[in-house]
Amino acid sequence: MTRWTFNSNGDKVVEAFKDRVKGKTSKVLPISLLKFELINPVVITGPGIGGIGAETALSLAAGSPSLLILAGRTESKVSPLVAAISARYPSVSTKFVPLDLASQASVRAAAATISSSVESIDILINNGGIMVCPYAKSEEGIEMQFATNYVGHFLLTNLLVGKLLKGGGREGVRVVNVSSSAHGSGVIRWDDVNFEDGKVYQPWEAYGQSKSALILFSHALATRLKKHGGFSFSLHPGSISSGLQVHMMAADKALLEDGMARAAAAEKAMGREWKMPAKKTMQQGCSTTLIAALDPSIEKDNGAYLDNGDIAANSPPDYLSLLESEHRLWKLSEELVGEKLDW
Repeated sequence: MTRWTFNSNGDKVVEAFKDRVKGKTSKVLPISLLKFELINPVVITGPGIGGIGAETALSLAAGSPSLLILAGRTESKVSPLVAAISARYPSVSTKFVPLDLASQASVRAAAATISSSVESIDILINNGGIMVCPYAKSEEGIEMQFATNYVGHFLLTNLLVGKLLKGGGREGVRVVNVSSSAHGSGVIRWDDVNFEDGKVYQPWEAYGQSKSALILFSHALATRLKKHGGFSFSLHPGSISSGLQVHMMAADKALLEDGMARAAAAEKAMGREWKMPAKKTMQQGCSTTLIAALDPSIEKDNGAYLDNGDIAANSPPDYLSLLESEHRLWKLSEELVGEKLDW
């Protein structure tokens, strides 16, 4: 059990582990090809203002990292964050670089820029994502939520593995994948991640599928990183009002009610009663991400899924049947990106 709870906030987490933040660089996929001489970068995806990625970056900035590198799809959504960091923490440098997780070409370009810019990476926070959107496919023909939330992060992480294995120092490198309690709303459709090309598409099932994949991915990464002294964790940040719910806000009442019904059914299947979760603030929402990235007390549970600042009671979820599913997901992912990425 950690010291953290539902009410913990990101700033307090960073304050507790500021020795693990100070002097590190948080990499925003730079628009320039400058060779940064700063060491130990932290990579954050999806740091658009108004989301938990931005709040995560703001909390990290309070710990005086050397450079915050923010990897986002749209510069106009990240520039207010850059301005806020500059105003509050003028000694902290920031850089922005474009990253569209739904485009494998964009992911590859971003990874190449990072690799040419730094010698190593200490912490990779895979935060970016979309939620319960209408059916669409990525440039590569993959259902958009699976492509954005999972496949893009699978590819980015593996393309950066050379830098990750050089990072971490005495503390060990960490890869953090922001999942969701909604993982129970949909299992991985091994032979049909595209929902029969949209014919049987259900937004919550697709969202759950992508978040289940991130939990499995974290466990698989933990196995691989362990032999190099590294760690990987997934987590549920909590129920937070943010830009992530843009499609939910535009949706009809039936979709929202369906989401609650699916959550209740998933909890019942695990022998628990579902209750409407209390809302978290942005600061509370980013705290579990930062615990996963910084807290040494969770290292004995490498690969675990966190909730409310601690290892979740059902971690990883029983239905994922880890070993077989991990190997199956890795193979499927390699097929989707057209490259063998085992290490």
